[in-house]
Amino acid sequence: MTTVTSPAPDTVAAVLPDLDASARRSRRGARRPDGAARVPLSAGATAILLIGALYCLLPVAWVLVASSKDASELFSTFTFAPSTHLWDNIVELTQYRDGLYWRWMANTALYAGVGAIISTYISALSGYALAKYVFPGKGAVFKVLLMGVLVPGVILAIPQYLMLAQVGLTNTYWAVLLPQLISPYGIYLARIYSAAAVPTEIIESARTEGAGELFILHRIAIPMMLPGLVTVFLFQFVAVWNNFMLPYIMLGDDRLFPITVGLNGLLNQGATVPAMYTLVITGALLSIVPLIILFLVLQRYWRVDLAAGAVKA
Repeated sequence: MTTVTSPAPDTVAAVLPDLDASARRSRRGARRPDGAARVPLSAGATAILLIGALYCLLPVAWVLVASSKDASELFSTFTFAPSTHLWDNIVELTQYRDGLYWRWMANTALYAGVGAIISTYISALSGYALAKYVFPGKGAVFKVLLMGVLVPGVILAIPQYLMLAQVGLTNTYWAVLLPQLISPYGIYLARIYSAAAVPTEIIESARTEGAGELFILHRIAIPMMLPGLVTVFLFQFVAVWNNFMLPYIMLGDDRLFPITVGLNGLLNQGATVPAMYTLVITGALLSIVPLIILFLVLQRYWRVDLAAGAVKA
């Protein structure tokens, strides 16, 4: 019979620290390959994002630089060195046809502001109804909505023109506003956000207390949906602000033009009057300033959670 002898306590105490240190080194060694893999991956992703940002911002930087040059400097050399004629170009643009450019800017603000506000409200109503109500044909309505998201707006411009021409609304502000009040993508986003942000228990509790459906929508649901609705508003505002085809087809009076169609007219004149190119570039620079301001004002809504969005409302 073999007798197993236990190691002395002193021996065990001496060996345990070495074993513990060896285990820690082994764990660090096991983690080291993962860490080594993460660093290049993170650096590569950062490099791709920087290249993408440079790709998007480079044309903006060129517009900023080109708008500071006069016509002779603009066509003589291609360089990113700024000049000193930005204010002169703004003054010349302002004087063009007694300030017609600023009329275009005001028209664009009207189309985009009013259109985006009404469209966002309609999206909130529709999205909330699709998320929180049960009614016959709900699934079919949502499928039609998804199909509407996939249809490019440019395809609908001609049919919309023919319909509005039948009621005499072409070449009016309504011709640009009405077709853009319904946004399938905005309704889709509002439906998704309403389902996630508005608990059904809160709605049922409000109904138990005797609250009406419109009260629940305006006082409970919309404040909870506010961060998502801000996103819907910004998407719709930018889409209307940058829209070209619809107002180009609908409008014939240049005093009703938005900024996109107006600058396109100046660009066409540049073929015979090269000095117009400077006005076009300066106008393009000024046209993006409201979008930047709007983004900076609204970005705070994306930094809060759902409850904070309801409280801030």
